[in-house]
Amino acid sequence: MKREAPLRLFKNPAMEALTLLPFSVFVIVWSVILSGATFFAWHHSTSATMTGVSWLIGLIAWFPFEYLMHRFLFHFQGKSTFAKSMVFVMHGNHHEQPNHSLRNLMPLSVSLPLALVIWGGCVWTMGSAIGAAVAAGFLCGYVGYDTVHYSCHQFSMNFPVLRKIKIHHIKHHYRKTDANYAITAVFLDKICNTKCDRS
Repeated sequence: MKREAPLRLFKNPAMEALTLLPFSVFVIVWSVILSGATFFAWHHSTSATMTGVSWLIGLIAWFPFEYLMHRFLFHFQGKSTFAKSMVFVMHGNHHEQPNHSLRNLMPLSVSLPLALVIWGGCVWTMGSAIGAAVAAGFLCGYVGYDTVHYSCHQFSMNFPVLRKIKIHHIKHHYRKTDANYAITAVFLDKICNTKCDRS
């Protein structure tokens, strides 16, 4: 059976290649980055407890960020052609072709610069000891999110909790696209009154 080609986003082959990401490459690259970020945070740590708490704060901060990003940026209802094109490149193409494995993860061309800005911003504003740990926790949240998102589209996820997460996300694609914005912290949709109750 011939594999479906991903929707073309750019005419330029190099730019188009930057929008595709195999899961194996994602795992390798982010394993190295998270290991480096964690090592840096631990190396600059003044207290194991403070580092752990800071890491946890960063992780927890990811969940509302994920929800807000998906709801208000990825589903931004722009009126101009430019705004509509940007939203399609960022996320709309995923709704057009939700199960293509090369487009279920945020491309490294986007995630790596953002990660550098977030890490640098945390270290600059909070210092190396705390900021690096907060950034490491936040980035772990992102990697968890993208792994779960990829799994929702590519794996059966039969374990009860994971199955519930998958059903929650699949409803976003096939029942109501303006609901079920959360991928990992699905309870946020209930809190924010954006949960799809249709079966």
